[in-house]
Amino acid sequence: MNKTYRALKSGTDIRGVAVASEGSPLQLTDEAVFDLTGGFCRWILNGGVTPGARIAVGHDSRISAERIKTQVIAALTAFGFCAVDCGLASTPAMFMTTVDFDCDGAVQITASHHPFDRNGLKFFTKRGGVDSGDLDKIIENAEACAVPETEPGSVVCADYMAVYAARLRGMICEELGVPEAQQPLKGYKIVVDAGNGVGGFYATDVLAPLGADISGSQFLDPDGMFPNHAPNPENKAAMDAVSAATVKAGADLGIIFDTDVDRAACVDETGKEINRNRLVALASIIALENNPGGTIVTDSVTSTGLTDFINNTLGGVHYRYKRGYRNVINRQLDLLRGGVNCPLAIETSGHAAFKENYFLDDGAYLITRIVVKAAQMGREGKKLTTLIDGLRDPLEAKELRLKINTDTFRQYGNDVIAAVEQYAAERADWRVADDNREGIRVFFDDEARAGWFLLRLSVHDPIMPLNLESDAPGGTKQIAASLLGLLSRFDKLDLTVLRDFLES
Repeated sequence: MNKTYRALKSGTDIRGVAVASEGSPLQLTDEAVFDLTGGFCRWILNGGVTPGARIAVGHDSRISAERIKTQVIAALTAFGFCAVDCGLASTPAMFMTTVDFDCDGAVQITASHHPFDRNGLKFFTKRGGVDSGDLDKIIENAEACAVPETEPGSVVCADYMAVYAARLRGMICEELGVPEAQQPLKGYKIVVDAGNGVGGFYATDVLAPLGADISGSQFLDPDGMFPNHAPNPENKAAMDAVSAATVKAGADLGIIFDTDVDRAACVDETGKEINRNRLVALASIIALENNPGGTIVTDSVTSTGLTDFINNTLGGVHYRYKRGYRNVINRQLDLLRGGVNCPLAIETSGHAAFKENYFLDDGAYLITRIVVKAAQMGREGKKLTTLIDGLRDPLEAKELRLKINTDTFRQYGNDVIAAVEQYAAERADWRVADDNREGIRVFFDDEARAGWFLLRLSVHDPIMPLNLESDAPGGTKQIAASLLGLLSRFDKLDLTVLRDFLES
């Protein structure tokens, strides 16, 4: 066959060009989509799922979604499954079909926050999203492209998003002790910015029926060209947009989702972001309420102030791990298996998996917990953000992304990290963090630098992100300057952004 789909693997997802243009040839062809879905079918059959089982299919708002869905359904039925067509849906909702609809698996068509011409596939079973090793086997099956001789399956349509929205409304009513008919959110004004992705349902089908005023919300209509801003809580323009809309509306809270609603962030009534470290802190408060002393797993780039807040203010344990939402969730599961109470795994990008929610990174679930907390605080005449008043923000923070100009970038990046580790061990003023589990993190205690750097290798790309944080004016540049000479020894490491930062 000579088919190869390895280049389409992105962590635990399939991603690629779905709308061809000059310089960007089509990667997610009809054949590729059929084969990869068939690879998933073969994999779950080998895992004990029988033909005739129900497999849900959903998609985000991208313009290539319908074409790709046609091929996904064709593959599912060719393998004898019943394809449950859920139409426009969030990624977390597709997993939840295995709970509420008793589906044995699900396929979500999405490329998260990536541009309109990209798309991809996410695969789920009743155990959750597939891991990287599982996806390797799925790709192997796809490359073999063996379609069994079996009775063709069937197709049914289902509006699961209505069921999912009702589930979220039920959470709010139960937590606030007020039935839906009495509109527990009446009197609250909440802005939702869906970025023309899937998240508009949260305003119209969750908040509004409970009495919330959503009149300041924006970009709720699905539009796969994303004409207003990138639907991405890490994007500055997107966060500026929801902040401005919240202030303009005089709202109590602003909410923003990424395209497929597995990530989220929010802003307070002044437009100040509750994002990254602030979002992790707020989610940790919620997670630790019924889990005193619990462990919170985060990615590696979180701040020193957050560690102090979780450990000392909340009485929990902050456990930094690797970047990548599957990495932090898998570490959460490992810790639980080892007897460690770990109620939350959260990445600063907005992926948050609560133990009581099937370890599912679900932006709508996270926001629902935050909305409940905001309403509870409102009953006491308090603002939501008073909960995180004790979180210390760094005076300066900066991320620089250093390109590696070699095909063997992973080995090269590891060599750079090893050299920095050796250098740090020889310097009395470089204090290597003893709780770091990705790359190298070094603290500086002197007055001029008063902070730290984290140098690591990107999960997927030939990039070495360099995170800098300092409590001293000009401290991030002082730390960067301490690294420049050492990193200059590596001729395949492009230090342009580092030099530009130092000269700015």
